[in-house]
Amino acid sequence: MAEAALLTFVAPSARPLAPQVTALPPLAAYHDLRWLFAFNQSWLSFTGVLVLLLLARSAVDAVLLMLAWPRAGAQPPGPSTAPSVAPSASLPRPRFLPSFLSCAVLTVLVWLVMSPVVTLMFGVALLPFSWPYLAAVPILLGTALALSQGGVGQAWWRRLPPVRTASWLLATFLVLSAASVLMTRLDSVAAVAVAGLAGIVDARAWYGLTAAAIRRSVQRPPHPWHWRAALWRIRRALLHRTSWVPMAPLAAVMVLVVVVGTARLAFTGTLRFPTGTSQAVAGAAGADVLAGAGGLAAASSPTPSGSTSAAGDGAAKGSSVATGATGSGTPAASSSARSQPHGAVLVVQGFGSTCCHAADALRAAESGMLVRQFSYLGLNAAGQPIPYGKKAGDLSIQVLGDRMATQVDKLYQQTHTPVDIVSESEGTLGLYAMLARHPHAHVGSVVLLSPIVDPDQDGPADLVGDTVPGQALLALNDLIGGISPFGSTGAEALIDSVSEVGAIYFEMVSRDRGLPWLAVVPLADAVTLPACPWPQNVIFVDAFHGGLLGDVAVQHMVETFLGGGTVSSGSQSQPRLRSAAQLIADAATAWRMPELRPACPS
Repeated sequence: MAEAALLTFVAPSARPLAPQVTALPPLAAYHDLRWLFAFNQSWLSFTGVLVLLLLARSAVDAVLLMLAWPRAGAQPPGPSTAPSVAPSASLPRPRFLPSFLSCAVLTVLVWLVMSPVVTLMFGVALLPFSWPYLAAVPILLGTALALSQGGVGQAWWRRLPPVRTASWLLATFLVLSAASVLMTRLDSVAAVAVAGLAGIVDARAWYGLTAAAIRRSVQRPPHPWHWRAALWRIRRALLHRTSWVPMAPLAAVMVLVVVVGTARLAFTGTLRFPTGTSQAVAGAAGADVLAGAGGLAAASSPTPSGSTSAAGDGAAKGSSVATGATGSGTPAASSSARSQPHGAVLVVQGFGSTCCHAADALRAAESGMLVRQFSYLGLNAAGQPIPYGKKAGDLSIQVLGDRMATQVDKLYQQTHTPVDIVSESEGTLGLYAMLARHPHAHVGSVVLLSPIVDPDQDGPADLVGDTVPGQALLALNDLIGGISPFGSTGAEALIDSVSEVGAIYFEMVSRDRGLPWLAVVPLADAVTLPACPWPQNVIFVDAFHGGLLGDVAVQHMVETFLGGGTVSSGSQSQPRLRSAAQLIADAATAWRMPELRPACPS
């Protein structure tokens, strides 16, 4: 409650983190590590704060452990069929210093294993899209469950946690997520009260943790003639043979290995995740998103190497269909009736895409329009997009915006009408850079696909300088680049440029309310959205991030919007998807980086 009250004055959007300060040790350590990363400190400052935080966390956990220890003579609860358990008097209350040291070891271990999770969340705050978040949460939960009994009992590191302990941690995770939903929707006083109620659940979980640890430590073998006796002897023999093996830390590390292996299989195309949408639904009305909800931008899309991020089609306002160019970008022969295009559409693919077939479906379906795919490498001497491969998207958004402006101007010279832009993922970041750097570009309207909210949510981060979070993010980017088809440098140039000017460009564009726009948001990306009202031209679809224009329903929405029509919001699933997105966004706030700036600017 004290932390929630303090954050009400200094960072109200970060209040959902407050109930975690007294949670079970793994979740509390994750709470501390995110605050440590939030201020993006240099190595010297980071190390000093790290040591102080370690001392404070170890002391708090040791005190909570001693307070939660069952009273002398109490019998830990359990089923009657379990082996007999000695009273807790045989296992006296631990002393402070041994508990402090045990909790310190656990905290360091949790920080080491969860550092990739916090780094991913730091990256999500910089480039908010759902795939890193969806990768980080399983590592967080798996690590926390594996170390859920850490710091309690004798040689906790040698054993996997009992079911009761893991159940308490999982229940705490769910309660803290529910508390986040309430705290994002209530006023300051009510939010502090909710933090107190969540703290009561934390306290009950501590009692359950110590009781489960004591049961395991003081269990007596069953009667020799009982059928459980054989199992007991086998278990004791195995424990004796493996007494030196750190089972709990190994289990935590294996969680990380499994997630990295899954990512590698996804990059190679062995394991595929759906990126299209099975059902498209329009969202309900609210305030203007660009000014009220912080606006929308799109981020990188980690599509498997066997596929490309589908971006595809649109038509200029007031037009019905578009002619196009061939897959290589060379204009196709057109009949005399459509020799002069009536408008132009520029299709901008996301990170990891290739050129130049993304707009083929639109070219085939539309007539009277010039439809061209944007090239990350620019135009050749004939003014046509240069084909590129999956690594070409690693550009600074300044260069990306300038090249987009050049290609928009080329289309404008050919058609003499404003150019509509359909951008997806990284392409939307380039769109915001172009609008900020070239405010007089001849743009008619824009469609944002797989959008994210507010790049660089923590404010400009010095990733070029010698800061620990920045260097950790770049190191993780290099690791991911090494196991992916995007090159060893991954998205380093993109990340660095967004950290430098992404928030500035976004704020500049968000103030412009005169440009017609439509945003199509996958439901999965709700984990990165701020808990704010969303307007009627934000469409939620039941999908993962990336590849939305590969879906017929989304293509129809884009064509309707760019043709001057109104996207229908009459689907029966509309309220369900909007409510689900709001609930996901509110709950996900508890596990993201703390938001130090207002999430919903007025």
